Amino acid sequence: MNTSRRTFLKHSALALAGTSLLPKSLFAAKKPKEMVAVQLYCIREDMRRDPLGSLKQIAAMGYKYVEHANYVDRKFYGYTPKEFKKVLKDLGLSMPAGHTVLGRNHWDPSKKELTDAWKYTVEDAAYMGQKFVVSPWLDESYRKSYDDLMGFMEVFNKSGELCKKAGMKFGYHNHAFEFSEKLNGQLVFDIIMKNTDADKVGLQLDMGNMFIAGARAADVLNQYPGRYETVHVKDMITAEGEEKYESTILGAGLVGTHAATDLARKTGSWLFVVEQEAYQGKTPMECMKENL
Repeated sequence: MNTSRRTFLKHSALALAGTSLLPKSLFAAKKPKEMVAVQLYCIREDMRRDPLGSLKQIAAMGYKYVEHANYVDRKFYGYTPKEFKKVLKDLGLSMPAGHTVLGRNHWDPSKKELTDAWKYTVEDAAYMGQKFVVSPWLDESYRKSYDDLMGFMEVFNKSGELCKKAGMKFGYHNHAFEFSEKLNGQLVFDIIMKNTDADKVGLQLDMGNMFIAGARAADVLNQYPGRYETVHVKDMITAEGEEKYESTILGAGLVGTHAATDLARKTGSWLFVVEQEAYQGKTPMECMKENL
């Protein structure tokens, strides 16, 4: 059985125990060259068994960019930042973004500051040449009440400040609950959007995850234009198991990935990340080649 990314991140996090009206200047800046990356979680088992061999296959397909989902004890897939940077460079790859859950161990409430563990995360991301440091999960404990969530938005903004000083942007990657759960009559997603600094905190829109909750990328992209420099391109089909939907080959599902991606381009997105977590009888590598 394939482990959903939501479940994977939830367990990992537990183990670690702006407004829609944006200034014109935000749109005046020259948009970076478009990049198409692959989220390495898509080939998680391959990366676990043979990270170097797996990256060689990804490069051979034609990918130029990757997004990591494994940073533990200041190592990427078991490699130090220096080692991993060389591995990527030798293969003609670079890593503009990465996923690391921002959790309680990264914030000292008594000092109102980020801990060394998160500062190292940002430092190593900058060394790797990342443009985005993305947290892909929001623990349930932070969304029990409106005040709890608002308090954690301060942490988001603090992380945004730290990333900006290092020439990057902090990002948050959505799942489905942001579009189904409400606090004080507001969707969790809207609370995040309205209470984070647009110039420091970006939102990595996952068009597949939001589909699960009945939200559509086109609606959200139009509601918050310019807030999504990076997007996860993911398609979904109905599933027969515990989950209502599962991901599939891009363009083969229900999300309307082509139209959503085109609209994202028009509204400021430039880093598009391929993600697929279920494979319908194909190998993950076969799917990644087809997706590209």
